[in-house]
Amino acid sequence: MNSLVSTFLNPKGGKSASGASPLGEIGGLLAVLAALVIGLSLTAPHFLSAATFTSIAFQLPELGLLTLAMLIPLLSGGLNLAITFSANLSGLVLAWVLKAGGGADAGLLVFLVGVMAAIAVGALIGLVMGLVVAYIGAHPILVSLAMMIFLRGLGEFITRGGDVAGFPPYVVALGQGTLLGIPVPLIILIAAILLWMLILNRTRLGFSIYMLGSNLEATRYSGVNTGRALTMVYVLSGIMCSIAGIVMLARFNSVRVGHGESYVLITVLACFLGRVDPFGGFGRVVPVAISLVILQVIGSGLNLLGTNQHLATALWGATLILVMVIRALWSRLRLDFLFRRR
Repeated sequence: MNSLVSTFLNPKGGKSASGASPLGEIGGLLAVLAALVIGLSLTAPHFLSAATFTSIAFQLPELGLLTLAMLIPLLSGGLNLAITFSANLSGLVLAWVLKAGGGADAGLLVFLVGVMAAIAVGALIGLVMGLVVAYIGAHPILVSLAMMIFLRGLGEFITRGGDVAGFPPYVVALGQGTLLGIPVPLIILIAAILLWMLILNRTRLGFSIYMLGSNLEATRYSGVNTGRALTMVYVLSGIMCSIAGIVMLARFNSVRVGHGESYVLITVLACFLGRVDPFGGFGRVVPVAISLVILQVIGSGLNLLGTNQHLATALWGATLILVMVIRALWSRLRLDFLFRRR
């Protein structure tokens, strides 16, 4: 049974770039999560309460969906800095469709049309980035940075920096309601995680994504259509961004271009904490999902401790630097140990 689980979590069948087994990585992250819960329960008042965990369950999905949107480009050796603005612009498209269809009185059919339009916009944004990266050869950081600036300027111009609000009650229920006691946004996140695991571990595209991140030229010579694969990487990322934008619209009952700008940093941090190789080729969905929970627990604990929001943002940046330093030192220690054994 363990071998089946290991195979599903790691399609390459071996260890990660860090040398840890899939189950070992998950066990280590779960141990960190348990230690955090115990520590915060002793220091933060009312941390172990239903209200805290309900809050975490509602806040986690939007960050989780954006992290999934960041994960696939990272695995391919790229990056998508435009995830939040892609999500918000997709949300704006849904909002405009709802407004045109009656606003708070818009029917379910109007909402479904708006959802399809939002997903199409997210896919189009990803398609443009993917084509430029794959066929022009521009660096993903520069392409996604340029797209981020373009989307931000376009959105601010169209909305004049304001919010779009006032949607039907069923839209609010999608973002704030529960199904069998489970928050609806959390159900959407779980479904997205399972979809990403299926794509990465059980499809030819998923195998190609790992190969792209490991060695682009070798992948091209092996017969893989690297241009098509890279394009699909950013299309999938854009689609996941649009789903995140829909969830954010539903949860806040409003949408604006600049919502969640700080999420870019946290999504990258979640991926690196989940043992995704920053150069691509290695990483799994489950450790990243656990890392998301860890970061959300830390955020909720800091709020309960009364930490200033700006200080919390500084701590995320410091944590990202610390994670990179620890991983670099750990890799050097492993290499030294292997050379000494030889």
